[in-house]
Amino acid sequence: MTDRLYLRHSTDKQTNARQLHALAALIASGAPRYEDPATSSRVFAVDRPGFRALLDAAAVGDTIRIADAARLFRSTWDVLQIRDVLRRRGLHLYIATGAWSGFDLAADDPQTKLFVTMLAGVLEFQRDMISENTREGVAAAAAAGKTLGRPAVLGEGDAADVVEAYADGAAVKALARQYKVAPRTIRRVLDAAGARRAEAAPEEPETATPTPRQPEPSADRRCAIDVPGLLADYLEATADTGPAQLREALREGWVIRRGRGHSLRVTAPLALHRAALARCAVLAGPGGAAAARKAHRAYADRIAAARP
Repeated sequence: MTDRLYLRHSTDKQTNARQLHALAALIASGAPRYEDPATSSRVFAVDRPGFRALLDAAAVGDTIRIADAARLFRSTWDVLQIRDVLRRRGLHLYIATGAWSGFDLAADDPQTKLFVTMLAGVLEFQRDMISENTREGVAAAAAAGKTLGRPAVLGEGDAADVVEAYADGAAVKALARQYKVAPRTIRRVLDAAGARRAEAAPEEPETATPTPRQPEPSADRRCAIDVPGLLADYLEATADTGPAQLREALREGWVIRRGRGHSLRVTAPLALHRAALARCAVLAGPGGAAAARKAHRAYADRIAAARP
């Protein structure tokens, strides 16, 4: 019978120091350990490489030990699924410290199942409260006019000068050299102001057969489009200040898990999707985070590609 240690933390900015301290005696005894660094709790345990390797190496009767329950599961559904996997494999599960340290969380008796389900409910409540506080913080910062993300390379005055110079005929690369920034920074400033001109397409030979244009979809036609999770969270946090139709569409959306991230599949008129994209423009401005700008572009591309 072997003790096998499992450790996980959510982001690159976190460490396993606290978990290593809680499991120090077992580590000193030479117990093998399996880790999933920078892995969100949204990823189900059996889909994580480290935990998958632990299951592949474990034999019947082995014990999995974790520093705290949140390392392995964060919802009632998670814990019931994990318990089912461990019971079928004949494995035990113990938390190293705290009031739950004396329980085999994978035991099949009704009392343990009740206790574990209660524990999972508490963890799920904690996670929901963290998400709610984050959304409220984002909404409060946006309402106060604060810029989210890293500081802008160009100040508001410089950005206005860039837009004016571009309107007067200045080239993007020339402006980038003048302000000592990358050309993409100038393009983001222009895009945020809606000032960048579309690049001219090469002329086609006179003999070329013209390609028939696809008809533009009607603005009132309903489309199911995946809204990137970062934008969906922002829209939900600021829903009270938006149209009622958008709030209803967000409530009816389906959460789609994608690896460590997620998106919200929203079925709504195309015009409403465009309005939602416009509300998210504050996240994709010159001072916005790179992840927010990427999510904004992805949503814009999906809206542009929407077809019956």
